[in-house]
Amino acid sequence: MTGVEMTMDRAETSARIAALIEPFNKKGVAVTDATRFTDDLEFDSLTVMDFVAAIEDEFDIIISMNQQAEIENYGQLVDAVVKLQG
Repeated sequence: MTGVEMTMDRAETSARIAALIEPFNKKGVAVTDATRFTDDLEFDSLTVMDFVAAIEDEFDIIISMNQQAEIENYGQLVDAVVKLQG
């Protein structure tokens, strides 16, 4: 995969995740790569679990608990999903 393909793939993945985050983004926070789930979006543990389940269903992937623990912001999530899609 070339750099251009990866950039397009990341942009498409980001757009799909942005659509999934909408119902969970109760305060209408502008989401960027630096947006943090617990601090900026104020996700509690149940919201995180529901959001992760939505992502896993949308992309047909599994995000392990270890991976979840390492993901603190939106950009890291997009990168992890792109990587998990292979």
